Amino acid sequence: MTEKLTWNDHEDIGLELFEKFPDTKPLDVRFTDLHRMVCELAEFDDDPKSSNEGKLERIQMAWLDEWQEENEST
Repeated sequence: MTEKLTWNDHEDIGLELFEKFPDTKPLDVRFTDLHRMVCELAEFDDDPKSSNEGKLERIQMAWLDEWQEENEST
């Protein structure tokens, strides 16, 4: 992915997190850890302080969607 991600790109961030942490259950990740994980993504380029609970929740749900899709068959 060549475009930089921002907090509003929750679906793309969810996919990136799933690809980076395929064995991690998204609902087991605390928001403080999720915030750190997002900020550490190479594609992420936004102000860490502009995050909020709603944005983190949307990212977590997008990640969960990817995770569930992959784990449905197992």
